[in-house]
Amino acid sequence: MTTTGAPVDNGVNVEALLGVRNALPDTPEIAEFQWRTTVSWVNGTHSRSTVETFHGFSDEQRHKTVFTYDADHPLAFAAEDNGATPVEYVLVALGSCLTAGIASVAQQRQIQLRSVNATIEADMDVHGILGADPEVRNGFGGVKVHYDIDADASADDIKALVAQSQKRSAVYDILTNPTNVTVSVSDSTAG
Repeated sequence: MTTTGAPVDNGVNVEALLGVRNALPDTPEIAEFQWRTTVSWVNGTHSRSTVETFHGFSDEQRHKTVFTYDADHPLAFAAEDNGATPVEYVLVALGSCLTAGIASVAQQRQIQLRSVNATIEADMDVHGILGADPEVRNGFGGVKVHYDIDADASADDIKALVAQSQKRSAVYDILTNPTNVTVSVSDSTAG
């Protein structure tokens, strides 16, 4: 736990989070969320994703601003490199989710963070996505996350922060457990 006399402030409103958690037994429907993005092809392998609305707390919600993300492939893949690759966005999502969890758990446990830095690496054999070897999977062969954390806490307390963050991370769960994905195409034809 913290060794400082000053109040701990990692920028997380734990009281509000716990308030939502405490409301769930009486109103379980507020926990049903739907996250959304729309993606439009720009050119070549370049696409632009927009995040604006989601459903949660039993109502439609809107972010305070519209977020846009460009994705592309690097020059080495004969593309224009107009954005991070889709697989790099997966790593961004994993690192962001785990790091948010570390800050939240640290705040709840009254541990003052000074710095949190992560390096996320994923190994991939592109034989799969290029269709060169049907026996090679298209996705990651493995992902490694390494944290350097400076906090007013023991090494064991810091490891416990990371473990709890991993346990509660939605993105970690998405990557490590099968998720049903349905893809459909409109029946209309161009013309």
